Amino acid sequence: MAATKKMTKKVEKPTKVSNPKKEEPKKVTKPTKEETDAKILKQYHVSKREDGRWQVKNVKAEKALKIFRTQAEAIAYAKTVAGNQDGSIRVHSKAGKLRKAK
Repeated sequence: MAATKKMTKKVEKPTKVSNPKKEEPKKVTKPTKEETDAKILKQYHVSKREDGRWQVKNVKAEKALKIFRTQAEAIAYAKTVAGNQDGSIRVHSKAGKLRKAK
């Protein structure tokens, strides 16, 4: 019997390319108390008053920023103010529960 040769192909392994600009993983840090307080101060609440009108208040304020006849007007104003301050709004329903603004 004749000896048969196995033909094998040499497969080259891809070489690793080193990245000279090794990026370090970003560290996730908790916000400081000052950052958290600043974020809270930029929250605006739209809620119904006892007299039936709607008010826009800063979360820490005692007085309303502005009073409106309809909830839609109050939401539009709150969106404008929160947008200017890079803040957020919370809308209270007629029953007082929080809901998302449309």
